[in-house]
Amino acid sequence: MILAKSRIRMVAIARDESMRAIAYSMDLLFPGLYIWFFGLPIRIGGRIPDDQPYKYPGTINSPAGIALVLPGYKIFTTYQGGYDPQQTPDTRIRSI
Repeated sequence: MILAKSRIRMVAIARDESMRAIAYSMDLLFPGLYIWFFGLPIRIGGRIPDDQPYKYPGTINSPAGIALVLPGYKIFTTYQGGYDPQQTPDTRIRSI
């Protein structure tokens, strides 16, 4: 049981890293074909995020999509969102 939970966690981390690589490649317009469909990311081309001097924070905020980035900074995509992580609303009470 513990082994199964550990394996599920490792798969989720690998999937998140693959989605981060797609976001990085699309954000920086590295040529490639990128497809993601409800947790199944496919990346042909592009690059793995360079985490120096800091970890690339971007992500894809859509459950499904496809993008084609061609040399010369041409991109054709179904994705219309940003690459910033989704923020939770600030519900803290502020006093002056």
